[in-house]
This record gives sequence, structure tokens and C-alpha cells, in this order.
Amino acid sequence: MKELFVRSISGIVYSAVVIISMFASREWFMGLFFVLAVITLSEFLKLVHLTSYLAYLLLAAALYFLSYDIFDTNAVYLYLILTGFVNLFLVKDILWVNKIPMFEKKKYITVIFYLISGFVFITLIPFREGEFMPLIIVGLFLLVWANDSFAYLVGKNLGKRKLLERISPKKTVEGFLGGLAGSLLASFIIFKYTETYPLGIWIGLALLVTVFGTTGDLIQSKFKRQAGVKDSGVLMPGHGGLYDRLDSIVYISPFAYAFLEIVNYVS
Repeated sequence: MKELFVRSISGIVYSAVVIISMFASREWFMGLFFVLAVITLSEFLKLVHLTSYLAYLLLAAALYFLSYDIFDTNAVYLYLILTGFVNLFLVKDILWVNKIPMFEKKKYITVIFYLISGFVFITLIPFREGEFMPLIIVGLFLLVWANDSFAYLVGKNLGKRKLLERISPKKTVEGFLGGLAGSLLASFIIFKYTETYPLGIWIGLALLVTVFGTTGDLIQSKFKRQAGVKDSGVLMPGHGGLYDRLDSIVYISPFAYAFLEIVNYVS
């Protein structure tokens, strides 16, 4: 009970800060997520045993030139394609190899095309059409939080069949389905109370969140298992580090951005 209370309080505070920054202005939103990205990057570098000041410079440059003040749209699309390939290779690594080969080149590849790219596309999603639309990114975060919360509650109380035990012993099939139900429910609520996208698009995003959010969490679990740690940090009581809290959205964001771009192109 105490763990649930601490987890809930820290989660509420974190959620409130994120949502308030989103509605404040684009500059406040970008500023907060730059800070969150720096902290998350720091936690990730410790996990993969990499000391690199260059990584922080690359983060700042990517957020500025590929998100805040885009110097070339084609560069964003190229970055999106390369990110997709790297993220799918990480799926291969969690499914078919016992240990992700984190040698030096691989470390920088994951830093640039997995972690940094996640924050680039998080900050791009609400500004895809040249106007800052905070309801879109708020909606995506709500889908993630609904998925995580329902997966946690259903898995904890009803979970029996393990999803991928060798990587994350606590994840269950029942929890996954509970997360799916939670994200679908949230998509209906978001559609009803916002005038952003049609219901079909929000349902599509809910499905993406469930599948890729779970995948992102499993990838982070594999990194932590290789590093021999339980949490990526201690910043958030009951949750661990920021990377523990943001692992799903970091992995989801490039796929969500691509999905919205494809839908916009087709329509």
C-alpha cells in the first residue's frame, strides 16, 4: 500500500509538470523536454557504461536543428527512417540474442537513433503542421499513461501467463491485454473531449502505444538486466529514474510521428 501511495504521488507530480509545460507554450515545452532528455541521457549512458560529453552536444543539436528550428524537412524524414531501422533491430536483439552487443559504435548508434531521436519526435509531434498543438502530445501521453496503469493493475492482480519472462519476469499476457483495454478506453475519451483527430486515428495511436510501448519497456528492461540494475535511477520515488518513466514514449514517438505523417499524406 505504501509503495502504491508513493508511486501515485510521484506520478501525479510528474504528470502535472509535464502537462502544465505543454499548455504553457512551445518554448516551455521544448525547455522542459530538453531538461528531461539530458537527465534521461545521463541515466542511459550509465546503463551502457559510456562516458561521453559529445552525446549531450548531439542531443542539443538534434533538438534544435531537427525539432525547434528545422533546417531541412528531408533531414527529419531521413532521421525518421534510420531511427525506425535501429529501433526494429533493437526488437531483434531482445528476441533473439542473449546480450545486446553494446560495443562502442553500437552505443553511439543507440544514443543517436534510439534515445535522442525519441525526444526529437516527442517534441515534433505537436508541431507537425507548423502550429503548436499541445492537445495532440497530451493525448499521446494520456494513452501511454492509461496503457501503463491498466497493464500494471491487471498484471498485478490477474496476471498468470508470462509475456517474456527471461527479460521482464513481471510482465504478463493479461497485463498486456489490460494495457490495450486502457489505451483504447482513453482513445475514446480523448476523441470525445478534444477536436483534434477522428476516432480511427486515436484508436490507431492506442494500438501503437500498446505494442510499441510494451516493446520499449522490454528493451529498457534488457538494458537494465545487462547492466545488473533494478532501476535506471532514483529521481522518481516508486518509479526509479526518468528513463524508467519515459522508456515507452521514447520508443513510441518515432512510430507515432510516422503514423500521423502517413495518415496526413493519405488523407
